[in-house]
Amino acid sequence: PPVMLVELLFQAACVSLFLSSGQGRVYPARKKPASFAVERRRVGPHVCFPGSSSGCCPGWMLSPGSGKCTLPLCSFGCGGGSCIAPNLCMCPDGEQGITCPEPPGTCGEYGCDLSCNHGGCQEVARVCPIGFSMAETANGVRCTDIDECQSAACEGTCVNTEGGYACECGAGRELSADRRSCRDTDECQATPCQHRCENSVGSYRCSCRPGYHLHGNRHSCI
Repeated sequence: PPVMLVELLFQAACVSLFLSSGQGRVYPARKKPASFAVERRRVGPHVCFPGSSSGCCPGWMLSPGSGKCTLPLCSFGCGGGSCIAPNLCMCPDGEQGITCPEPPGTCGEYGCDLSCNHGGCQEVARVCPIGFSMAETANGVRCTDIDECQSAACEGTCVNTEGGYACECGAGRELSADRRSCRDTDECQATPCQHRCENSVGSYRCSCRPGYHLHGNRHSCI
């Protein structure tokens, strides 16, 4: 009996040693990935560091709307395009790349401001419409209409308009093709006289064929 008891105790010790060594090899190695996968599913996609403040994978950032890592980051900016994946832009011309080319001379004579968003920064022109002058105030850029009549070369009368100007001519005169100078209006083209019409500067004169005399209305012939 004492011999059998010793053998049983020895077998129990071996089983205990085998189980403890088996746990050390198997369970800890599987437990960590399982818990990380559960944590990633719980907080959303593109989460690489659940213990950090944001937890987003490189190339992704938190979306202000959902608070999840669903907003791609384009480090070089997309200009007029949009960031559709980490460092991948969809450009207005339909092409894709790490950034979108800017058209030349977009800033104009007033220079540029930087406009930044989640996809990077781009230069935005600080210009006023044609016919307006720009002034920087504490509230930003202010555009004021320019009075072109102070320098416009109108032969007749200059009328200032919002963003431009117009030249006008007096009675009996009309604008030439250059829209600045005036020329005489040929009233005879409208055939105001019954017989003959003679154009003059700013006016016209009617006359009649032999055997007729001009009516008192200065247009008809009797």
